[in-house]
Amino acid sequence: MADFLPPRDPETDPPLGPRVDPTPRPLPARVPHRGRSVDLEPLHMRHVPDLWRACLSDPTGASFAYMGYGPFADEAALGQFIGGFATTHDPMVWAVRPHRTGTVDGWLSLMEIFPAHANIEIGNIWFSPRMQRTRAATEAMFLLMRHAMDDLGYRRLVWKCHALNAPSRRAAARLGFTYEGTLRNILVVKGRRRDTAWFSILEEEWPARREAIAAWLDDANWDASGAPRNSLSRGG
Repeated sequence: MADFLPPRDPETDPPLGPRVDPTPRPLPARVPHRGRSVDLEPLHMRHVPDLWRACLSDPTGASFAYMGYGPFADEAALGQFIGGFATTHDPMVWAVRPHRTGTVDGWLSLMEIFPAHANIEIGNIWFSPRMQRTRAATEAMFLLMRHAMDDLGYRRLVWKCHALNAPSRRAAARLGFTYEGTLRNILVVKGRRRDTAWFSILEEEWPARREAIAAWLDDANWDASGAPRNSLSRGG
């Protein structure tokens, strides 16, 4: 990104960025979102039993390796965490219920919300092993991406992850996020150094990203065995 030149207003000297609508964007609301293959429900304590069973599907705890919390010793410890996590407004968290299983198999959030700057992040994504790399997982992320960009009108959607988290970096690229760089040694998480990779989608890039993901999720892209006919990649 060293050669990146930001857009400028040609009528200003010294150079300044183009004018934008400065109206603050709305905050996300704690409401459900329905999809073809998955539902998102505002996270609640009633989800704890399902989520504990989802945690048990990962006996090694590897799915929490890059999270700032977990794995959890027992259902009570998970419940204590969810009790606080479910009440925050930033991050605002949704439980993920794939139609295929009918159970809550993970969570994700909108976070780092800056209404005055129209800047918002999708993050805190935890999917149990049985949900990872599924149509429902992609649609769960897409529902919040579309909500942030289309419903709420944010101009910048952010994805951040541990720089060593290769699956998350691949997911960002697959969804059409642009890599912006890595902030080195920025955090200490679970007693270890964390370097954070940053990605984004901007408002002018979003229509093409939305079209590509929607086409991949469309029923016409899925064969009788439940496999996609075409892969999801930037631009199509």
